[in-house]
Amino acid sequence: MKRLLVIDDEANLRHTLGYALRQEGYEVLTADDGESGIAAFRASKPDLVILDVMLPRVDGLEVCRRLRKETDVPIIMLTARDSELDKIVGLEVGADDYLAKPFSVRELVARVRAALRRAARAPEPPAAEALELNGLRVDVPRRRVTADGVEVPLKPKEFDLLAFLVEHPGRVFAREQILAKVWGFDYAGDSRTVDTHVKTLREKLGDRAERPRWIETVRGVGYRLREAVRETAMS
Repeated sequence: MKRLLVIDDEANLRHTLGYALRQEGYEVLTADDGESGIAAFRASKPDLVILDVMLPRVDGLEVCRRLRKETDVPIIMLTARDSELDKIVGLEVGADDYLAKPFSVRELVARVRAALRRAARAPEPPAAEALELNGLRVDVPRRRVTADGVEVPLKPKEFDLLAFLVEHPGRVFAREQILAKVWGFDYAGDSRTVDTHVKTLREKLGDRAERPRWIETVRGVGYRLREAVRETAMS
């Protein structure tokens, strides 16, 4: 049974969502503010989080930001505001999906199912053992990355994305292709999550979007890694 955590300060909505999701066979836990939501997450280790943006004590964006430092579980954000800027901000702090109120409970349940399916599918593993490019080294078996000899700590999905690009040097991938290969699903929603992960990777690697050493943006298409030199043996 998958465990879901609903963090929302509206009691009626918590009750409605809890009932609907339990009817679908999920275990549902709830919290009514940001601080208790973080505590509930750490105590229960849910498989997915449904998170309202407007929360007392700690707002939903900050909750999402903190959770993303600890986990890659799917996070679906809820908000009463339906502006593009709000959606971009939510995705930039790590949300996987975004739903504006009022919404259909049936639609939310469908998105929960889809997010859990995506999370359950392992990404396509890179074939190479280790690759190196202009001071960037990706050690696939050990899941380690170094830039100019300095180890760069990456979250699991950040590593998977970088390893995928390094495995296909010079090849341009659309965002939807990256989602399908790295996240392991045919994505039908917003693809800005790729932009968010690329932005974070660049920051951690010290790469500059305007003069990239490694990850290049191809306008109107997607991303590619500059030509890499494949290693034939581990050093």
